[in-house]
Amino acid sequence: MNKVCAGIIRKEGCPDNMEGAKVWLDKSIDIEDALVVCCFPSVGMVSSVVAHFLIDHLELEFVGGVAHPKLPAICLIQDGVPLPAIRAYSGKPVCKIEGCDKVVLLMSELIVPDPLVHEIVSELFAWSKNEKAAMGVLIDAFARKGMKGGLPTEPMVEYEDTEAIDVLGVAATPLMNELLEKMEIPLLEQGVIKGMTGAMLSEGASRGRNIMSLMVEADPRYPDAGAAAVIIEHLNKMLPVIDLDHGPLLEEAKLLEEQIRGMMEGAEPETTPSTNSMLYG
Repeated sequence: MNKVCAGIIRKEGCPDNMEGAKVWLDKSIDIEDALVVCCFPSVGMVSSVVAHFLIDHLELEFVGGVAHPKLPAICLIQDGVPLPAIRAYSGKPVCKIEGCDKVVLLMSELIVPDPLVHEIVSELFAWSKNEKAAMGVLIDAFARKGMKGGLPTEPMVEYEDTEAIDVLGVAATPLMNELLEKMEIPLLEQGVIKGMTGAMLSEGASRGRNIMSLMVEADPRYPDAGAAAVIIEHLNKMLPVIDLDHGPLLEEAKLLEEQIRGMMEGAEPETTPSTNSMLYG
């Protein structure tokens, strides 16, 4: 994988002389009719665990990223290769949803600063429309009742707590609402969603773009592999992911936690009002 990553970075590179947000991908990547899965920082590191699991099990490869001149100056190292904080991955899996035939994954351990969110979201929507992506799914999590995750982007939702790990959905269009119903995921009736997920849902609704969020109840005290497994089980209805046993996923989540923490080790900038809690993991 490191040769692939290094080759793309050398060939494509991060855009020079940027004045704003820019999505940069390997020019050979075709995302027409793709399902775009977005995994930004979440309670219990659910989105990170899900993202790394999909990369491994769908054999996705690094194909580019999202850049902005005002993003924190951070470089993540994986398998000896420097990678951008907001990364894109793609592969050849077949999406199970009608009208969708491939998958693109966007992920980051970086909490995008509020002043940059709308500009980056606007660029993502322009890019996805220009490249004719089919639809988007945002992976997020909310803290169990009586707990707080401590993230500045933590969703605040009202839900009926059950003994099971609860999952809620938010749809930006009637089509995505129907998809959530088919997946038997109840709709979030009331709440506040912040950060990239909130901005993308709001923008998607105003633009009439087919985008939705899957949100799972998670324990904020540690990487919640159980919550991640529930999300992956629902994604299995959309993607060709193998049937999962929670046991192996729990073990894998522990390894992913170590990997994510290792990638972020020493990357967090000195605490200031503008940089505090910029990284999660």
